[in-house]
Amino acid sequence: MSEPKPLPDTRERILDAAERLFMESGYEGTSMRMITGEAEVNLAAVNYHFGSKEALLREVFRRRLSWLNRERLSALNELEEKANGEPLKPSAILEAFFGTLLRMGTDEALGGMTFLRLLGRTLTEPADFIRAFFAGEYAEVVERYKRALFRALPEVPHEEIIWRFHLMLGAMSYAIAGTDALQIVTGCELDMNNEGPDAARQLAERVMPFLLGGLRAPLPPFQVSKEQQSTTEPTKAA
Repeated sequence: MSEPKPLPDTRERILDAAERLFMESGYEGTSMRMITGEAEVNLAAVNYHFGSKEALLREVFRRRLSWLNRERLSALNELEEKANGEPLKPSAILEAFFGTLLRMGTDEALGGMTFLRLLGRTLTEPADFIRAFFAGEYAEVVERYKRALFRALPEVPHEEIIWRFHLMLGAMSYAIAGTDALQIVTGCELDMNNEGPDAARQLAERVMPFLLGGLRAPLPPFQVSKEQQSTTEPTKAA
């Protein structure tokens, strides 16, 4: 006869409950009473462990983003070590950055699709305090990946690479947030499993080729004109 699994400790129960509720109802729509009821704790326990709702949301993200940042840096370090000083392939850089995020959706221990939905929805409409938090959490990782893209695409202006990285982040945020906005705006309802490991895998198969296509797209005409001032051939993204 198998032994029952131990219940998560109070702090983890609060974080798990907050993660689900913030994803479902948003930061403003989630009350502390809802969180304490879901976690089966009293308000004093939440205040003891986190102090405020803002601090609780930051900790919900920190416990997941700490792992994500480590994995992204580890993946990039491994790629650069294998490249032995040569520039990386753009597709490998995108896989290390965005693919690592999507793999979180296949693992419930890392938050699964619940965390991806929460992250996407928060990134599309971040409160000021969480915007500043994200900027600090992502700073080192984004700087490393930005430099890798500059080296991988030496003929593309840095400004254009930053713009494309910005657009890729936006596309990924929208995609992992779910299809609610699409249904509201167009009335279209996608036949897609929105939860569980299969949802994350399907999302990766759809989104990753789209992101790579955007990164490799020809330069916009005004950028081509700029490049022609210093070279005889128009430049395109590799």
